[in-house]
Amino acid sequence: MENGDYKDVPENANEHCPGTQSESAGKSDACKGCPNQEACATAPKGPDPDLVTIVERMATVKHKILVLSGKGGVGKSTFSAQLSYALAAMDFQVGLLDIDICGPSIPKMLGLEGQEIHQSNLGWSPVYVESNLGVMSIGFMLPNPDEAVIWRGPRKNGLIKQFLKDVYWGELDFLVIDAPPGTSDEHISIVQFLQATGIDGAIVVTTPQQVSLIDVRKEVSFCKKVGLKVLGVVENMSGLCQPLSEFRFMRTTETGEQKDMTEWILSYMKGKAPEMLDVVAYTEIFDSSAGGAGRMCSEMGIPFLGKVPLDPQLCKAAEEGRSCFSDEKCRVSAPALKMIIDKLLAQQMISRIEDGA
Repeated sequence: MENGDYKDVPENANEHCPGTQSESAGKSDACKGCPNQEACATAPKGPDPDLVTIVERMATVKHKILVLSGKGGVGKSTFSAQLSYALAAMDFQVGLLDIDICGPSIPKMLGLEGQEIHQSNLGWSPVYVESNLGVMSIGFMLPNPDEAVIWRGPRKNGLIKQFLKDVYWGELDFLVIDAPPGTSDEHISIVQFLQATGIDGAIVVTTPQQVSLIDVRKEVSFCKKVGLKVLGVVENMSGLCQPLSEFRFMRTTETGEQKDMTEWILSYMKGKAPEMLDVVAYTEIFDSSAGGAGRMCSEMGIPFLGKVPLDPQLCKAAEEGRSCFSDEKCRVSAPALKMIIDKLLAQQMISRIEDGA
């Protein structure tokens, strides 16, 4: 299905569908019972004067990258945060926009909890981690971080539009957009709002098992239907991987109790086999016997960017709101992330050359 067809009539629409851009989309008698009814009713329609403002705002942003996932809990926001940290460390001007309205975790992962948005005569000002890394999230607008955001589609769409037209980013090399999991209102809105500004594409994050990949295939299908280029897929949590010296060792007694043997084991290795202390241990957590993300990408004809192991040190960096590249603690995950980011940047450079930019 071509992109233009998608914007007019979805392939699973009812007969006599008025089209997604019609004023009666989602409201006419023909829409009753259609699986797209709510999305069509809440999506922007017809000429929107705010789109002109959004185009003007985004004119100073060179690259716009969406980070998506089919399934929640696969580490999408962690990847978005570390991608932004890495790009900023390369001296790029970076913005990170969190459009996960109901579950904004970016403020914590960037160490910005408790910060507030400020306004100037130029618009809303992002909250800055560094002078070249700004962040915007609904998390900065909640008086109580434990408060649930219970919003319907139109209000979510309205805030996303406000982020795009009212936030003053200044000159940016990259705007990374962290989206919620799935293919719902937020995804339709962000693509429609940014379509005229030129989106580089989407990075899709998954874990290796089929339970996640089933939904990722739907995410890729969504991207194809709306004309959004898939820049590549990242397989996150691709096996637990950490130095042997960082493990805890337990022994189960005859009574079923767990006895901590860590100190004895480490002392034994230090005395008898010190070279083992530098060995990195690996074990598969999720079943990847079906080939994981790499095989799915091969079957679907989309780029596979690489694997990131499940690294407890990376999890700790996210909890503490810091970059995994700032020290040597994330020694198994940081190199994997860097290879993926380098591949992404090389891909972007090739695209620019091909486009004559």
